[in-house]
Amino acid sequence: MPEPLELWDVWSPVAGLPVAFEPPSAGFALDWRTVARIRSYGAEFATLTHTAGISSTGDIVLDLKLPFDEPYRIPKSTACAVESTRARGSRIIAIGTTVVRALEHAASQDGRLHAGDGLATQRIGPESRLRVVDVILTGVHEPGTSHHQLLRAFADDTTLRRAERELDAMSYRTHEFGDSVLIERKPRTSQVTPD
Repeated sequence: MPEPLELWDVWSPVAGLPVAFEPPSAGFALDWRTVARIRSYGAEFATLTHTAGISSTGDIVLDLKLPFDEPYRIPKSTACAVESTRARGSRIIAIGTTVVRALEHAASQDGRLHAGDGLATQRIGPESRLRVVDVILTGVHEPGTSHHQLLRAFADDTTLRRAERELDAMSYRTHEFGDSVLIERKPRTSQVTPD
């Protein structure tokens, strides 16, 4: 950045207290006008509180330990909204990688989203079975980062490489103050069990 930023410069427009030094950057894609427009199409919004995680420190050895554990709090109203949405067969869209980790961790025991405080300790990647989230709105993440690894749970490597080439060709910016992408989870494969 060419000059120092004020605290409100790194606070996403739709965020609530508490303020974090590492902002939940996916939230920069939304403002209240955009939220209202999306709601006008019938979408519902639910909130949770989480610690925004970093995807890279710049130190290769330390980056192998990422993502760090991330505390979260899911209100009962959010858990009910998510479960109701899933019961209707509608999609759950997470705004950011940390929200994916929180939702998936809170549903890891039995596949149902549970309200309350938790600590997301899992790594999500290509082998992960997503139980809650169908779509992610996130920043553009560089290959090799823990956040990019999480995207591999949504799309295969060929698709992500193709998207990366397109993003590079169009000079999209990465991560914190970069551009955003919307990635829908690869279709679930139905399991056929013999009679």
